[in-house]
Amino acid sequence: MKRSILVMLWMLQASFIFGQKAKKYIVKGNELYQQQNYKEAETNYRKSVDPKAHSIEGTFNLGDALYKQKKFTEAGEQFSKIAASATDKQVLSHAYHNLGNSLLSSKKIEESIEAYKKALLNNPKDDQTRYNLAYARELLKQQQQNKQNQNKQNKQNQNNKDQDKKDQQNKDQNKKDQDKKDQDKQNQDKKDQQKEQQPNPNQLSKEDAERMLEALNNQEQGTQDKLKNKKLGGGKVRITKDW
Repeated sequence: MKRSILVMLWMLQASFIFGQKAKKYIVKGNELYQQQNYKEAETNYRKSVDPKAHSIEGTFNLGDALYKQKKFTEAGEQFSKIAASATDKQVLSHAYHNLGNSLLSSKKIEESIEAYKKALLNNPKDDQTRYNLAYARELLKQQQQNKQNQNKQNKQNQNNKDQDKKDQQNKDQNKKDQDKKDQDKQNQDKKDQQKEQQPNPNQLSKEDAERMLEALNNQEQGTQDKLKNKKLGGGKVRITKDW
């Protein structure tokens, strides 16, 4: 859909009465506006809306010049002033139409819809306003859908983040448990090794056992030698033979 500003330059119609000073600035501003010199046109329109030379025409055209410079907030302020003070339905319709465009360009979609509705209340036959209203409603629908999709995506991202955090915590805990298990095993192995190395008062060492065995062997050898010597030192044994 196409969005357009309703450029409504007041061309000093006889039905509007204003001071000669304001007239001068509005005429000059209109000339500059037609030349697309919107900045200089703005300067002249501002002079026409001076408190001492105020005119609704100058305010309206000032809003148009600001809009053309993409100063949407300032333009909206001018159209709001007209909407708050004007009584002519045509003027109100145009003011609300341009206010709607200014709000829409400022991304204030819902506010622009309300402005377009008020424009149609003052001029139900304005097809351009009706067209812009439909366009704004479609934008709002898309915005709401995008917001829902974004919220859904944010929720999914948060769920994924929470799951990743939980998985990492489980991984860290498992590692901590395994490290503790390994450390406990190392400590137990160390204790067992130290226990094996400690002497047991009720258990002979290998060296003591060998010495005792050697002593027993020596003692047994001495006993055998004594018995042998005793046998050799005795008298002759007479053997009686029976015939």
